[in-house]
Amino acid sequence: MAQSREVMMGILTIVVASVLWGTTGTVASFAENVSALATGAFAMGVGGILLALSAGKALRKDRAKLWASPGALALGGLSVAAYPLAFYSAMQLAGVAIGTVISIASAPLFAVIMECLIGRKKPSAQWCLSFVFGMVGVLLLALGKQQEVMPSGGELARYAGMALGLLAGLTYATYSWVARGMIARGVHSSSAMAGMFGVAALVLLPSLAFTGSNLFATATNTGVALYMAVVPMFLGYLCFSYGLRHVDVSQATLLTLLEPVVAMLLAVVVVGERFLLPGWFGMGLIIVSMLVQTGRGPFRLPGRRAVQPG
Repeated sequence: MAQSREVMMGILTIVVASVLWGTTGTVASFAENVSALATGAFAMGVGGILLALSAGKALRKDRAKLWASPGALALGGLSVAAYPLAFYSAMQLAGVAIGTVISIASAPLFAVIMECLIGRKKPSAQWCLSFVFGMVGVLLLALGKQQEVMPSGGELARYAGMALGLLAGLTYATYSWVARGMIARGVHSSSAMAGMFGVAALVLLPSLAFTGSNLFATATNTGVALYMAVVPMFLGYLCFSYGLRHVDVSQATLLTLLEPVVAMLLAVVVVGERFLLPGWFGMGLIIVSMLVQTGRGPFRLPGRRAVQPG
């Protein structure tokens, strides 16, 4: 029973992280003349510093364990650094809808491939059913957005954006997998996330010298930059790191499909964007996907526990 409660707390904290991440698009829309790459680099870089500072005691305690696997730490840190650059570039080249769908939808698939090939774990029927609902939901969510102007550059740019979307999904799954592996080896969850984000900060923050113009040009831009670093990045990844202590990476990345639902609702309520019927139906399917993952109500599969511990 205690273990089941811990798993549910892990799921809850990942849901909270997804909600916080879902606010980024709406908040970023208030910044004027700021590169999306600069916003991502500042948010992830400063968020990484805050994570490292908050986990100072745990980092000192786990220092030997972290340095015992320098390759994993470097891989996780570089994946964290590459994720925002690939994600925002995918949206710029392929369009917001296509870039977002490929980035978010591919992450759970990459995660389960890693678990199958490296961890020798097979996905459960519960995960597969949830994955189907989630993928169809994300696709409908993108199709339900009113027609957006496609970026210039032709088909080649679109294909490049799609490839970068896959890279974003792969890097997200990779640093989640690395963090989960560190936790399994006895590293505290906050140390694992802080270590990777600290490495990423060393890569991302210097890039602001080239992309950071207008980041602090106005009070609004400054407020947006600080919000992105403190709330979705720092607090969001604190929640996510706790969740990874109790939930498999494939399940965690699937639960984060809630992020575009939150982004859609905020875009409608705050920004005034409009979504067609398929978008609302897709939102419903993603919620069904969450219910299948948690095994709640009519979505509990017979003969199985509601949630498989990580």
